[in-house]
Amino acid sequence: MTALFAVATNAQTALKKVYDEDINPLEQIDQALVKARAEGKFVVCQVGGNWCPWCLRFADFIANDSTISKVIADNYEYIHVNYNPRKAGDDAAQPLGSAALSRKEQAAALMKRLDNCGRFGFPVFVVLGEDGKVIHIQDSSFLEEGKGYNQAKVLRFFKNWTPKVVNK
Repeated sequence: MTALFAVATNAQTALKKVYDEDINPLEQIDQALVKARAEGKFVVCQVGGNWCPWCLRFADFIANDSTISKVIADNYEYIHVNYNPRKAGDDAAQPLGSAALSRKEQAAALMKRLDNCGRFGFPVFVVLGEDGKVIHIQDSSFLEEGKGYNQAKVLRFFKNWTPKVVNK
C-alpha cells in the first residue's frame, strides 16, 4: 500500500507547473490580447494555479495531444492565468504598472474582468474576443472523464469557440 501511495504522489508531483505566480495576470491578459489580435485569434485563459492538480492535468493533457494542440495553436493565444483563492486575501502589495494593488485587490480585479469565472471552480476556461470581452466561460467539469479529460469533449469546446465559428 505504501509503494502505491509513493507512486501516486510522484505521478502528481511530476506534472509541470505552468502558472507563473510572479506576473501580473491583468497585464498577461492585455499582452495576450495584443498578440491574438495581430494573428486573428481569440485568447483562452486557463484560470487556476500550480496548487490545482486538475489545472496541471489539463495543461499536461493538451500538451500531449497533438490534435488538441493544433486546434489551440491555430485559433487561440492560450495563457495560464494564475489565481490563488487562498492568497487572494493577502494584502501584500504587488507591482501593477504604475500603481500597486494588494493581492486581494488584484484577485478581485481579475475576477471582475473575467466575469467572476471562479464560480465554476478550477480550472476554468475563459474565451476572450478581439475586444477583450468574455464571450464564453467553460466549466472544466464538463470536459472530465475519470481522473482525466475526454478528448472529444475538449475538442468540441475548442472547435465551437474559434474566431471562424463565432464570427460567421
